[in-house]
Amino acid sequence: MGRLDGKVALVTGGAVGIGAACVARLAEAGARVAIVDLDDEAGRQLAGHIGGQARFFHADVAVEAEVAAAIAATMAAFGRLDVLVNNAGIAGANKPTHELTEAEWDRVQAVNVKGVFFCTKHAIAPLRAAGGGSIINLSSIYGLVGAPDVPPYHASKGAVRLMSKTDALLYAADRIRVNSIHPGFIWTPMVEQHLASLGGDPQQHRREVDALHPLGHMGEADDIAWGVVYLASDEAKFLTGSELVIDGGYSCR
Repeated sequence: MGRLDGKVALVTGGAVGIGAACVARLAEAGARVAIVDLDDEAGRQLAGHIGGQARFFHADVAVEAEVAAAIAATMAAFGRLDVLVNNAGIAGANKPTHELTEAEWDRVQAVNVKGVFFCTKHAIAPLRAAGGGSIINLSSIYGLVGAPDVPPYHASKGAVRLMSKTDALLYAADRIRVNSIHPGFIWTPMVEQHLASLGGDPQQHRREVDALHPLGHMGEADDIAWGVVYLASDEAKFLTGSELVIDGGYSCR
């Protein structure tokens, strides 16, 4: 018997990187999974690889109507919703605050903050109908500590941390648990692109980022996916409003 048998999960940004790992591990644990993403090709390919347990739905999480449609489609396909994984996110412009444009700032907040808001807003009714459930918000180590780069991203991830605590209090009576996960640097396309944008030797940059973690290396997408499986499961039934920090010791400093 799987840890998530009978449950239905929706994962935003589920086509690649951490999201794809979450989809795979949730399905492996017995859940049926809705993959929500802008990347149609990767999303459909992943759904096809997993099989009948997964369906792909196109949506931009920054557009409320598309979020509502994706959740409605999930309900139509699977009949219920038990787990929402708010994973979709972008890094945005890596500039000092005084050099950022309003558009650069707003796009990151639209995806990383409004996206979490829209998905949570439209998931509450299905989660209530299921008798409760789990909302898992992907924040970051930079929702806990600061760093002198990527200001819009860090601001957005701090917001996600506090949104998680607010919603944990608001929906506890509905038996809806809300927690945030705070990854360190995970070797994903986003991090790979970030290191490439720095110029110079990408391998040297990777060694430098590895060294920021006391364990001596970046994490893998599965390191986060296993945390998602735990928070989605009934094993975490007494956990809400908390931060699950999976960062190789980065934030211990």
